[in-house]
Amino acid sequence: MCYYYGRKVTREEYNRFKEVEEKIAHLSQDFAIFKGFDYNHLPILRANAEGMVERVDLQWGYLPSYIRTKEEATRFRNGYKSEKTGKWVKGYTTLNFVSEQVQERMFKESLETRCLVEFDWFYEWMHVQLVGKSGKLLKTPEKFPYWIELKEPGPHYFAGLYNKFTNTFTFATTEANSMMKIIHNSKERMPTILPGDLHKDWLSPGLSVDDIMDLSNYQTATAQMKATPLHKDFLKRDNPHEAVMYEGVPAVVTA
Repeated sequence: MCYYYGRKVTREEYNRFKEVEEKIAHLSQDFAIFKGFDYNHLPILRANAEGMVERVDLQWGYLPSYIRTKEEATRFRNGYKSEKTGKWVKGYTTLNFVSEQVQERMFKESLETRCLVEFDWFYEWMHVQLVGKSGKLLKTPEKFPYWIELKEPGPHYFAGLYNKFTNTFTFATTEANSMMKIIHNSKERMPTILPGDLHKDWLSPGLSVDDIMDLSNYQTATAQMKATPLHKDFLKRDNPHEAVMYEGVPAVVTA
Protein backbone atom coordinates (compact mmCIF):
# COMPACT_ATOMS: atom_id res chain seq x y z
CA MET A 1 0.00 0.00 0.00
CA CYS A 2 1.01 3.65 -0.22
CA TYR A 3 2.59 4.46 3.13
CA TYR A 4 4.96 7.21 1.95
CA TYR A 5 4.20 10.37 0.03
CA GLY A 6 5.90 13.71 -0.58
CA ARG A 7 4.93 17.27 -1.26
CA LYS A 8 6.50 20.67 -1.74
CA VAL A 9 6.35 22.83 1.36
CA THR A 10 6.09 26.52 2.02
CA ARG A 11 8.52 28.32 4.32
CA GLU A 12 5.86 28.34 7.03
CA GLU A 13 5.30 24.59 6.68
CA TYR A 14 9.05 23.93 6.68
CA ASN A 15 9.44 25.83 9.95
CA ARG A 16 6.54 23.91 11.48
CA PHE A 17 7.81 20.52 10.36
CA LYS A 18 11.31 21.45 11.55
CA GLU A 19 9.96 21.42 15.11
CA VAL A 20 9.07 17.73 14.76
CA GLU A 21 11.76 16.77 12.23
CA GLU A 22 12.46 13.47 13.99
CA LYS A 23 8.99 12.36 12.89
CA ILE A 24 9.44 13.41 9.24
CA ALA A 25 10.98 10.80 6.94
CA HIS A 26 12.89 13.48 5.01
CA LEU A 27 12.74 17.26 5.26
CA SER A 28 14.37 19.99 3.17
CA GLN A 29 13.46 23.61 2.61
CA ASP A 30 11.78 22.61 -0.66
CA PHE A 31 9.84 19.46 0.18
CA ALA A 32 8.96 16.88 2.81
CA ILE A 33 8.49 13.12 2.68
CA PHE A 34 6.00 11.64 5.12
CA LYS A 35 5.97 8.10 6.48
CA GLY A 36 2.59 6.74 7.51
CA PHE A 37 3.71 4.79 10.54
CA ASP A 38 4.98 7.99 12.18
CA TYR A 39 1.31 9.03 12.49
CA ASN A 40 2.04 12.68 11.80
CA HIS A 41 -0.52 15.47 11.85
CA LEU A 42 -0.64 16.58 8.23
CA PRO A 43 -2.75 19.02 6.19
CA ILE A 44 -5.90 17.81 4.45
CA LEU A 45 -8.62 19.69 2.59
CA ARG A 46 -12.28 19.35 3.55
CA ALA A 47 -15.55 21.22 3.09
CA ASN A 48 -16.74 23.10 6.19
CA ALA A 49 -20.34 23.66 7.30
CA GLU A 50 -20.66 26.61 4.92
CA GLY A 51 -19.46 24.52 1.98
CA MET A 52 -16.11 26.31 1.78
CA VAL A 53 -12.92 24.29 1.39
CA GLU A 54 -10.63 24.60 4.40
CA ARG A 55 -7.19 23.23 5.25
CA VAL A 56 -6.78 21.55 8.62
CA ASP A 57 -4.15 19.29 10.20
CA LEU A 58 -5.33 15.80 11.11
CA GLN A 59 -3.43 12.66 12.05
CA TRP A 60 -2.63 10.26 9.22
CA GLY A 61 -3.91 6.85 10.34
CA TYR A 62 -7.67 6.55 10.65
CA LEU A 63 -9.21 5.76 14.03
CA PRO A 64 -12.91 4.82 14.32
CA SER A 65 -15.18 6.80 16.63
CA TYR A 66 -15.11 4.28 19.47
CA ILE A 67 -11.39 4.97 20.07
CA ARG A 68 -11.28 7.54 22.88
CA THR A 69 -7.79 7.49 24.41
CA LYS A 70 -4.16 7.32 23.31
CA GLU A 71 -3.89 3.91 24.96
CA GLU A 72 -6.85 2.62 22.94
CA ALA A 73 -5.31 4.07 19.76
CA THR A 74 -2.01 2.29 20.44
CA ARG A 75 -3.78 -1.03 21.05
CA PHE A 76 -5.88 -0.55 17.92
CA ARG A 77 -2.81 0.08 15.74
CA ASN A 78 -0.20 -2.19 17.31
CA GLY A 79 -2.32 -5.05 18.61
CA TYR A 80 -2.53 -6.41 22.14
CA LYS A 81 -2.71 -9.58 24.20
CA SER A 82 -6.28 -10.43 25.17
CA GLU A 83 -6.80 -10.64 28.92
CA LYS A 84 -9.60 -13.17 28.40
CA THR A 85 -7.95 -15.61 25.99
CA GLY A 86 -4.26 -14.80 26.35
CA LYS A 87 -4.04 -14.70 22.57
CA TRP A 88 -2.58 -11.89 20.52
CA VAL A 89 -5.15 -9.64 18.86
CA LYS A 90 -3.73 -8.21 15.65
CA GLY A 91 -3.76 -4.45 15.15
CA TYR A 92 -5.21 -2.53 12.21
CA THR A 93 -3.30 -0.62 9.55
CA THR A 94 -5.62 2.19 8.44
CA LEU A 95 -3.27 4.54 6.59
CA ASN A 96 -5.16 3.55 3.43
CA PHE A 97 -8.45 1.82 2.75
CA VAL A 98 -9.42 -0.58 -0.03
CA SER A 99 -11.90 1.37 -2.14
CA GLU A 100 -13.94 -1.71 -3.06
CA GLN A 101 -14.59 -2.38 0.64
CA VAL A 102 -15.39 1.13 1.84
CA GLN A 103 -19.01 0.18 2.64
CA GLU A 104 -18.07 -3.03 4.41
CA ARG A 105 -15.52 -1.86 6.96
CA MET A 106 -15.07 0.71 9.73
CA PHE A 107 -14.71 3.50 7.17
CA LYS A 108 -18.42 3.35 6.38
CA GLU A 109 -19.16 5.75 9.22
CA SER A 110 -17.07 8.42 7.45
CA LEU A 111 -18.59 8.25 3.97
CA GLU A 112 -20.03 11.73 4.53
CA THR A 113 -16.77 13.20 5.85
CA ARG A 114 -14.63 13.07 2.76
CA CYS A 115 -11.35 14.93 2.32
CA LEU A 116 -8.50 15.45 -0.10
CA VAL A 117 -4.89 14.64 0.74
CA GLU A 118 -2.59 16.95 -1.18
CA PHE A 119 0.62 15.45 -2.59
CA ASP A 120 3.17 15.95 -5.35
CA TRP A 121 4.50 12.39 -5.56
CA PHE A 122 4.48 9.08 -3.70
CA TYR A 123 6.71 6.04 -3.22
CA GLU A 124 6.27 2.32 -3.65
CA TRP A 125 8.49 -0.76 -3.43
CA MET A 126 8.93 -3.57 -5.94
CA HIS A 127 9.51 -7.06 -4.50
CA VAL A 128 11.96 -9.11 -6.58
CA GLN A 129 13.10 -12.73 -6.12
CA LEU A 130 16.81 -12.54 -6.88
CA VAL A 131 19.25 -15.37 -7.54
CA GLY A 132 21.88 -15.88 -4.85
CA LYS A 133 25.53 -16.84 -5.19
CA SER A 134 24.53 -20.51 -5.12
CA GLY A 135 22.49 -20.02 -8.27
CA LYS A 136 19.21 -20.56 -6.44
CA LEU A 137 16.42 -18.09 -5.78
CA LEU A 138 16.74 -16.34 -2.44
CA LYS A 139 13.90 -17.10 -0.03
CA THR A 140 13.22 -13.47 0.86
CA PRO A 141 12.46 -11.02 -1.95
CA GLU A 142 14.51 -7.83 -2.10
CA LYS A 143 12.62 -4.54 -2.09
CA PHE A 144 13.46 -1.74 -4.51
CA PRO A 145 11.98 1.75 -3.98
CA TYR A 146 10.41 3.83 -6.74
CA TRP A 147 9.53 7.50 -6.90
CA ILE A 148 6.14 7.86 -8.59
CA GLU A 149 5.13 11.14 -10.20
CA LEU A 150 2.35 12.38 -12.42
CA LYS A 151 3.45 13.99 -15.66
CA GLU A 152 1.14 16.96 -15.12
CA PRO A 153 2.44 19.46 -12.54
CA GLY A 154 0.90 19.28 -9.09
CA PRO A 155 -0.41 19.57 -6.55
CA HIS A 156 -2.45 16.39 -6.84
CA TYR A 157 -5.05 14.87 -4.56
CA PHE A 158 -5.72 11.47 -3.01
CA ALA A 159 -9.37 10.67 -2.28
CA GLY A 160 -9.57 10.57 1.51
CA LEU A 161 -11.94 10.09 4.43
CA TYR A 162 -11.63 11.61 7.88
CA ASN A 163 -13.23 10.93 11.23
CA LYS A 164 -14.47 14.12 12.85
CA PHE A 165 -14.49 12.57 16.33
CA THR A 166 -10.91 11.25 16.33
CA ASN A 167 -9.40 13.87 13.97
CA THR A 168 -7.73 11.23 11.83
CA PHE A 169 -7.68 10.55 8.10
CA THR A 170 -6.97 7.87 5.51
CA PHE A 171 -7.05 7.69 1.72
CA ALA A 172 -8.29 5.23 -0.87
CA THR A 173 -6.39 2.68 -2.92
CA THR A 174 -7.71 1.18 -6.12
CA GLU A 175 -6.62 -1.55 -8.51
CA ALA A 176 -3.16 -0.87 -9.93
CA ASN A 177 -2.69 0.20 -13.55
CA SER A 178 -0.21 -1.66 -15.77
CA MET A 179 2.81 0.28 -14.50
CA MET A 180 1.90 0.05 -10.84
CA LYS A 181 1.24 -3.69 -11.14
CA ILE A 182 4.92 -4.09 -12.05
CA ILE A 183 6.13 -1.85 -9.23
CA HIS A 184 3.69 -2.70 -6.44
CA ASN A 185 3.72 -6.36 -7.39
CA SER A 186 3.10 -7.58 -3.83
CA LYS A 187 -0.41 -6.09 -3.57
CA GLU A 188 -1.10 -4.65 -7.06
CA ARG A 189 -2.75 -1.54 -5.62
CA MET A 190 -2.25 2.18 -6.12
CA PRO A 191 -3.66 5.32 -4.49
CA THR A 192 -6.85 6.81 -5.86
CA ILE A 193 -5.81 10.11 -7.45
CA LEU A 194 -8.62 12.46 -8.46
CA PRO A 195 -7.75 14.72 -11.43
CA GLY A 196 -9.46 17.80 -12.83
CA ASP A 197 -12.92 18.46 -11.39
CA LEU A 198 -13.15 14.99 -9.85
CA HIS A 199 -11.40 16.17 -6.70
CA LYS A 200 -14.02 18.92 -6.39
CA ASP A 201 -16.79 16.35 -6.90
CA TRP A 202 -15.34 14.27 -4.06
CA LEU A 203 -15.97 17.13 -1.62
CA SER A 204 -19.48 17.82 -2.91
CA PRO A 205 -22.23 17.26 -0.31
CA GLY A 206 -24.91 14.64 -0.85
CA LEU A 207 -22.96 12.22 -3.00
CA SER A 208 -24.68 8.87 -3.37
CA VAL A 209 -22.94 5.70 -2.28
CA ASP A 210 -22.61 4.74 -5.96
CA ASP A 211 -20.91 8.08 -6.70
CA ILE A 212 -18.54 7.58 -3.79
CA MET A 213 -17.71 4.08 -4.98
CA ASP A 214 -17.10 5.26 -8.55
CA LEU A 215 -14.80 8.08 -7.48
CA SER A 216 -12.88 6.05 -4.90
CA ASN A 217 -12.19 3.39 -7.55
CA TYR A 218 -10.87 5.88 -10.12
CA GLN A 219 -7.65 4.60 -11.71
CA THR A 220 -5.05 6.98 -13.12
CA ALA A 221 -3.74 5.75 -16.48
CA THR A 222 -0.16 4.52 -16.85
CA ALA A 223 0.47 7.07 -19.62
CA GLN A 224 -0.09 9.86 -17.10
CA MET A 225 2.57 8.63 -14.68
CA LYS A 226 6.30 8.11 -14.53
CA ALA A 227 8.48 6.07 -12.17
CA THR A 228 12.13 6.42 -11.14
CA PRO A 229 14.08 3.70 -9.28
CA LEU A 230 15.85 5.06 -6.19
CA HIS A 231 18.66 4.01 -3.90
CA LYS A 232 17.47 1.73 -1.12
CA ASP A 233 18.61 4.28 1.47
CA PHE A 234 17.09 7.21 -0.43
CA LEU A 235 15.53 8.73 2.68
CA LYS A 236 18.97 9.23 4.23
CA ARG A 237 20.49 10.92 1.17
CA ASP A 238 20.79 14.67 0.61
CA ASN A 239 19.12 14.10 -2.76
CA PRO A 240 16.61 11.31 -2.11
CA HIS A 241 15.45 11.37 -5.74
CA GLU A 242 18.79 10.41 -7.27
CA ALA A 243 18.04 7.69 -9.84
CA VAL A 244 19.81 4.33 -9.83
CA MET A 245 19.80 1.30 -12.13
CA TYR A 246 19.48 -2.24 -10.71
CA GLU A 247 20.45 -5.47 -12.42
CA GLY A 248 17.93 -8.27 -12.42
CA VAL A 249 14.97 -5.96 -11.72
CA PRO A 250 12.07 -6.05 -14.20
CA ALA A 251 11.77 -3.05 -16.49
CA VAL A 252 8.89 -0.69 -15.74
CA VAL A 253 6.64 -0.04 -18.73
CA THR A 254 5.32 3.51 -18.72
CA ALA A 255 3.31 3.62 -21.93
